[in-house]
Amino acid sequence: MNFVYKLVRFNRGRELKNVFLSFFKNQSSGGIVLMICAVAALIIANAPSLSHLHDYLNLYFGFKLGNAEFKMSILHWINDGLMAIFFFVVGLEIKREILVGELSSVKQAALPIFAAFGGMVVPALIYFAFNSGEVSANGWGIPMATDIAFALGILSLLSKRVPLSLKIFLTALAIVDDLGAIIILAIFYPTSAINFSLLFTAAGVLAIMTLFNYLKVRKPALYVIPGIIVWMLFLQSGIHATIAGVLVAMTIPGKTTINEVRFLIGMKHFLNKFKTESSNRIEVLANPAQQEAIHNMHHKLKQVHPLMIKFEHGLHPWVTFLIMPIFALANAGVKIDLALFTPPFAPIVPGIFFGLLLGKPIGILLASWLAVKLKIADLPGDINWLQVASAGVIAGIGFTMSIFIDNLAFTDQTLIDMGKAVILFTSFVAAVMGLIAIYFSTKNYKPINNI
Repeated sequence: MNFVYKLVRFNRGRELKNVFLSFFKNQSSGGIVLMICAVAALIIANAPSLSHLHDYLNLYFGFKLGNAEFKMSILHWINDGLMAIFFFVVGLEIKREILVGELSSVKQAALPIFAAFGGMVVPALIYFAFNSGEVSANGWGIPMATDIAFALGILSLLSKRVPLSLKIFLTALAIVDDLGAIIILAIFYPTSAINFSLLFTAAGVLAIMTLFNYLKVRKPALYVIPGIIVWMLFLQSGIHATIAGVLVAMTIPGKTTINEVRFLIGMKHFLNKFKTESSNRIEVLANPAQQEAIHNMHHKLKQVHPLMIKFEHGLHPWVTFLIMPIFALANAGVKIDLALFTPPFAPIVPGIFFGLLLGKPIGILLASWLAVKLKIADLPGDINWLQVASAGVIAGIGFTMSIFIDNLAFTDQTLIDMGKAVILFTSFVAAVMGLIAIYFSTKNYKPINNI
């Protein structure tokens, strides 16, 4: 029975590591798929025989619900609908990190929080320095973002020689960066005049969902249906609908309904019952007593598995391998104009380029160094400052979030397309330079049980 106890006993350190490794593998694989879709979108947009395919994105469809009309183009359904699910998963990742991950303690969270803050402020300042007083000034939020899937996808190419601490640092940094981008979207990039009555109604629904969490309600439907209602209210309110995904994620239960001791006692009891009721003459399928024991063990497992993790594990593959690739196909298709990259440059070009490529590593390195110097945070023993700077270069891959902000920052389609082109080009350069930087900065690293 000691064996059984060891079998079901929770090892928190290992569990958390396994969660991270699973997350990393999904994100890194998704980054490769995302890259392929971005290239495909560019080919479609620049091939005369295929460019008409983008016209389908402007087809409208939807429905009416009372006085509210939910009729949008396919492009808007992707950006406001599917991406709300993406932001929901981002919200779950943020909550998980706060509850049990790298953001669960002040000491752990300090380094990635400082790094992310520096990696957002410095790029924004660089962009604004080039675009102050210009029509493109509102795009200051574009170089602040990091595409976590792309970044981890690049990191995975040198996975065996990259310290686990560096992977965790970049992941936590990107998650905090996403949180910052979400706050910026909500405050500075509303889609229209804000309807506060609808927002107050949405807040009421979120309060009910929070109450469900407090009362330990674990029925997925009681979170999914109100979550859809919150999304619909946000869609009509003027605040970007994707923000609803993050707020809904914060209401999802992240704790178990049974403690470790009760779980272990219950599992041992039902395993004993399963063993005592065994018979060589009766198959398990035909043994009611054993089937009951299995059912009870399954119930215990459901109690110890938080609803938040169920949602995250269930949605992550769909987001990584379907929603984000669809977003890339719909939004990365921009006609390449070589004149864009020849002097004199429009201010948006150096703003985004230098903001992402220089602002990110400089901001991340300086803020991290400051946090360590002030003894607010510790630098993990198996990584050095050169590796932190290299991670900063990879963080310059803006792609998904940068394009998302670019779509909201401007009304002029020329500026939107110009921004997308520079984001794609800079993200490619950051990926190549980051890969080279990581390769040389980890040259002497000897992996120990690494992925």
